[in-house]
Amino acid sequence: MDRSVLLSGGGIAGSTAAYWLAKSGWSVTIVERAADTPSSGNPVDVRAGAVAVARQMGIWSRLEEAATGVERLVFVGADGRPQATIRTRQRVDRHEEVEVARNELVALLLEKAQETSLIIRDDSITALHQDGGGIDVEFQRTPSRRFDLVVGADGLHSTVRRLAFGPEKRFSRPFGMFVGTVRAPAPIEDARTVLLYNEPGTSLTIHPAGGKPGFAFIFRGQHDFDYRDADQGRRLVESTYAGGGWFTTLALEKWGASDDRYFDAVTRVDVPQWTAGRVVLLGDAASCISLFGDGSSSAIVGAKTLADAIAAHPDDHTAAFAGYEHTHRKHIRPLQRRAGIASRLLVPKTRSGITMRNAVLNALPFRNERRAPDSQR
Repeated sequence: MDRSVLLSGGGIAGSTAAYWLAKSGWSVTIVERAADTPSSGNPVDVRAGAVAVARQMGIWSRLEEAATGVERLVFVGADGRPQATIRTRQRVDRHEEVEVARNELVALLLEKAQETSLIIRDDSITALHQDGGGIDVEFQRTPSRRFDLVVGADGLHSTVRRLAFGPEKRFSRPFGMFVGTVRAPAPIEDARTVLLYNEPGTSLTIHPAGGKPGFAFIFRGQHDFDYRDADQGRRLVESTYAGGGWFTTLALEKWGASDDRYFDAVTRVDVPQWTAGRVVLLGDAASCISLFGDGSSSAIVGAKTLADAIAAHPDDHTAAFAGYEHTHRKHIRPLQRRAGIASRLLVPKTRSGITMRNAVLNALPFRNERRAPDSQR
């Protein structure tokens, strides 16, 4: 019996799940709305349980080749002098985790997925109609098709979640922070070092990114924001950082001149139940704290967990989805708890908070072996 599944989103979670579902005998289709994501060269981590999955998929050696090579995060003052340092790679386990550009990770995963999956590019789902035997899916451009299951792996602003579960505002709430990134020539002193400059409520980062450097703006705020309004994000960064020290003027020039900018609110997504009949959510569509939640590794682990659960219960999607959700919620719970700690470390609210952060890091024994939060790795 031919079992079919549609994955909305060909990113990290969707491509990983597609690969493993096809290996267990499912007929897999991926629909991907955007071929490219702005500033998708932003560095992300593959670590912990995601390493084993990458090894099993045969892409680990290629990820190591694509690694940025970053080993430390240095907090600097307005004059550029180091104030405190955190190591981002432990010497004992540096071969058990890797930082790569997100677009390179996605490309490798999608390459593996499309060996056995049909890819519908530059299209999106517009309607879902479930009945006892399957789901009829309408697309913006492609003729309607029927599937046994649909997986929403389409990110923070998930279309599948909106169609099957309800409007985005029901499940997401602002974290009180924003992030903007831009790939641009930046002053790099050491290809292994990320530099971070703080003013109260803001941070400016220079990341060497394996020879493809860029700036990152992470700041606190309670602004009303529409992620579809690219110009609003540009203006928010420019108004927040105007008059800032260190390389802020240069960073704002590159930000304003670039056509490859990324900007969004840091958002907490919490969907009480990840399933609605034959539809299941995966990755950031289901649960995340964007930027601070170790999202890339968690997406890989969650995708493998979902595929394993479906393979174990191929004729009972209710049992499969319940098993996946139970297992993966336990995995992400501690990651979400760390988000507040990471945000306070990277973006202190006050000048005294910046001073205290630096003093605490410098007073710690073996401080050079301290690990940086995932959002700067």
